[in-house]
Amino acid sequence: MARSTNEPAARKTRAGRAAKRFWKRIRRPLAESHIAKSVLASLLAAAMRFIRLTNPVVAGSANFERGGYAAMEPGIIALWHGQHLLMPAFYPSPRPLVAMVSRSADAEINALLIEKFGIEAVRGSGGRDNARHLDKGGAKALIALKKALTGGKNVCMIADIPHGTPRESGMGIILLAKLSGRPIFPAALATSRRKVLERSWDKTTINLPFGHSALAVGEPVLVSADADETEMERKRQELTVQLNMATAEAYRLVDAGK
Repeated sequence: MARSTNEPAARKTRAGRAAKRFWKRIRRPLAESHIAKSVLASLLAAAMRFIRLTNPVVAGSANFERGGYAAMEPGIIALWHGQHLLMPAFYPSPRPLVAMVSRSADAEINALLIEKFGIEAVRGSGGRDNARHLDKGGAKALIALKKALTGGKNVCMIADIPHGTPRESGMGIILLAKLSGRPIFPAALATSRRKVLERSWDKTTINLPFGHSALAVGEPVLVSADADETEMERKRQELTVQLNMATAEAYRLVDAGK
């Protein structure tokens, strides 16, 4: 008797359903297991180091020392959501780094992951468009980041607001620059081989091995201690422009040889 032409597809569907049922059974135990999360963070860190190793930096990539940025440290490194995943493996300065990580349960893996690279995590949110509306956790995180800057460490923040308008800076990072008196470095990292998750709100980019990489840094953004709301809004727009320019430059550099 001839096999149905739909049989392979049916087997694939059954396998997919079984995999989903299995994931649902183990998801909560994994989420509650510190050991499991630590193991996963270690595996991800190893993968990131491998991707870094197999993506040599192209000519023209920003150099923190030669570019004069090191003379302005400590500073605030600004990145976009979805474009930041590989940055811990490419951190360009020998200076200690503190990074803001979301307080969500899923972000605990991110905190464990960056610690594998010697980066200290501060849990909090960068705040909504109006810096006066920072929640309690976000305010505490900004205080911790300001303290790190005062202590001579660089800090890193994702500039755009989670599930807000992608690639448009929020006000939290501008407030930190005002309170600390330290410059914002708009930075971007790109690799020539990558997978863009088009359906994600921020177009999350997964960097892949065996390509080339580039780091770009825009003009530093400075916010004076006496900046009023109008000036802070102007600086927010300036950071948006500089960070988008840095992102475009990083992709231009890695895609030039395609």
